[in-house]
Amino acid sequence: MAANTGSTNFIHAIINEDLRTGYYGGRVHTRFPPEPNGYLHIGHAKSICLNFGTAALYNGLCNLRFDDTNPSKEEVEFVESIKEDVRWLGFDWEDRLYYASDYFEQLYEFAVQLIKLGRAYVCDLSAEEIREYRGTLTQPGRNSPYRDRSVEENLDLFRRMRDGEFEDGSRVLRAKIDMASPNLNLRDPVMYRIMRQTHHRTGDKWCIYPMYDFAHPLSDYLEGITHSICTLEFEDHRPLYNWYLETLGLENRPKQIEFARLNLTHTVMSKRILRQLVEEGIVNGWDDPRMPTISGLRRRGVTPAAIRDFCDRIGVAKSNSTVDIGLLEHCIREDLNKNAYRVMAVLRPLKVVIENYPEDLVEELDAENNPENPEMGTRKIPFSRVLYIEQDDFLEDPPKKFFRLSPGKEVRLKHAYIIKCERVIKDEKTGEIIELRCTYDPTTKSGMEFGNRKVKGTLHWVSARHAVKAEVRLFNHLFLDPYPDEEKDEQGYRALINPNSMEVLTSCMVEPGLADATLDKRYQFLRQGYFALDPKDSSPGNLVFNRIVSLRDSWAKIRDSEN
Repeated sequence: MAANTGSTNFIHAIINEDLRTGYYGGRVHTRFPPEPNGYLHIGHAKSICLNFGTAALYNGLCNLRFDDTNPSKEEVEFVESIKEDVRWLGFDWEDRLYYASDYFEQLYEFAVQLIKLGRAYVCDLSAEEIREYRGTLTQPGRNSPYRDRSVEENLDLFRRMRDGEFEDGSRVLRAKIDMASPNLNLRDPVMYRIMRQTHHRTGDKWCIYPMYDFAHPLSDYLEGITHSICTLEFEDHRPLYNWYLETLGLENRPKQIEFARLNLTHTVMSKRILRQLVEEGIVNGWDDPRMPTISGLRRRGVTPAAIRDFCDRIGVAKSNSTVDIGLLEHCIREDLNKNAYRVMAVLRPLKVVIENYPEDLVEELDAENNPENPEMGTRKIPFSRVLYIEQDDFLEDPPKKFFRLSPGKEVRLKHAYIIKCERVIKDEKTGEIIELRCTYDPTTKSGMEFGNRKVKGTLHWVSARHAVKAEVRLFNHLFLDPYPDEEKDEQGYRALINPNSMEVLTSCMVEPGLADATLDKRYQFLRQGYFALDPKDSSPGNLVFNRIVSLRDSWAKIRDSEN
């Protein structure tokens, strides 16, 4: 396989060199190895795109392998959600779906081999004692009193661990490396622990389970992985990854390469905290549109193309940094701007009666579906005597430079006429404005000879007689603090949660064509943002729209000002 000389990131540079030297016989084989203990988030999307994308770039292969070595936290629900997420992002593992549990018997035999080599032993220290013996970054560890058991005794004890003779937590199998190593991961790490938990695939066949650091390199080896791409927190684990492979004398060993994980402002990437948000009811499930999970982004209406574009733009780095969430929102807008249907929706309706418009007249006005994409065509929208506009588009006593509607002022209605506010009708008891009485100029119809008379304000609207009622959900950042991931206190993140992260509007009025809205389409509500039907809560006759992203694009403004 030829090197990809056009590639720029450092991982591809390593692969190019390996291909040049024939290190793996011209092969490139990667894998994406999620733990099925929660739903994937936007950070995992970066890893998915990198692993599957790298394999595709070199005409190689990429496996999907579940690291299912801890049954106490794993569920079939998570397995199925991960499969759905990878497929939705546009990637296909074909016939290469694997589980670490596929290799439990082989991993056990590898452990036995290490015992026979005198490089692993059964230890009776408790978890607390193991931590105490381990030492610190500045102090070396101490050898376990069980470190010098004979090979025969270790083989016997390990077999009896497998057979279920011992209580959970009473014994572990440890690698025998170096308790004085400056790398704490090499201070006789645990390889197996006793855990009586029913596994979602193997049932109760096993009561001992391998640790990730032991299972991962050997699973890579068994699958013929060439480049094991993982995030930067595993950099200190690489010597251990290599130690297992080298000590067992395995050839064609995979190469671990670390890259910086994705950190995003106003977003938590800790799966532990995301799980707490779900379990404590702070959000409405893993697919809550406020969550950074792939399923949450999908339910919100974000497209896979936008996420792939975002992952491509942020690139692959060697050091950790935090990406402004504005860049993700910019990528979403860029995708939707080209593909979303322009429609009119009034979220907080205010009634407008055009007094000089005939009561029985309904006009069908022409409107483009997307001025950025003429191929999307046009549609007809009804115009009648009674309309709805946004409450915020009227002020009885406006400040200067308020170019929307006010008493005695004119505005243009999008695709329609210029109207003028003549009277304001208020509730006699509350003083609330409940209706506007206006007049229209019939010579100002959009597209007609005199229809281009200029006024400073243009408003969206819907015909009251034809409008369709809908629920609209407006989402904001789930966390007020730009850097919630820096909160070290497991409870402290709660104080950072935005109490106004979701606003539900139940009396919205949308143009009649949206009665036939479908899940595969995205819509720009003029002047409001981009929206999509909620796939769980919408049903025929019950429209529920999620705002995907607002129309603001501060990141683009920053970018343009720097250029």
